[in-house]
Amino acid sequence: MTPEIAKLKEWVAASNNIVFFGGAGVSTESGIPDFRSVDGLYNQKYDWPPETILSHTFFMRNTKEFFRFYRDKMLCLDAKPNPAHLKLAELEAQGKLKAVITQNIDGLHQAAGSKEVMELHGSVLRNFCMRCHRSFTAQQILDSKDVPQCPCGGMVKPDVVLYEEGLDNSTIHTSINYISHADILIIGGTSLAVYPAAGLIDYYGGNKLVLINKSATPADRRADLVIHAPIGEVLSQV
Repeated sequence: MTPEIAKLKEWVAASNNIVFFGGAGVSTESGIPDFRSVDGLYNQKYDWPPETILSHTFFMRNTKEFFRFYRDKMLCLDAKPNPAHLKLAELEAQGKLKAVITQNIDGLHQAAGSKEVMELHGSVLRNFCMRCHRSFTAQQILDSKDVPQCPCGGMVKPDVVLYEEGLDNSTIHTSINYISHADILIIGGTSLAVYPAAGLIDYYGGNKLVLINKSATPADRRADLVIHAPIGEVLSQV
């Protein structure tokens, strides 16, 4: 165990007010591609870049192509929680972790047993008819052809926040409340490059800001503890 992980373990043992803020790197160990890694979605070749395909405008204008990409690259329904997800759920069950705030849309935190999960960008597990608001499962979207349709004739949309769409105000306010009152804020598996989500860490006023990421982030210089390693590998030792 490195001195940095030993210090994190010591801090976690002494706290019962931890908040975790995570991104795509939390799920890469479950086999879900990271958007910005070397082999992630943003480095693959398509007719349009993923930023364009995953935008509200593209969804409305090129819906069939959106769902072709979405089914192929965004619906990883066989993925299972990894040691990071499991450790966070364990810490919550022990009364130490108050909330998980995630940029991920895969539902793996809940699958691991976490109860208080703020999904900043929504979830692929929820889908709704844009006309009558009937709900549909991710499996129904995966099994559908072309543009999924509701029996009422309406188009079905995943409950995920696309580019050009705003975040849910209630989720943002709850996340800010958790972060601003946290004793320890652990940030893991995120490049802190996507706003407004990345700006949430500005609400933390404590002196135990922990950054766990395989590569450097813009917030490393602000952190009280920086660990450059896979997050599952780190949290499994805490």
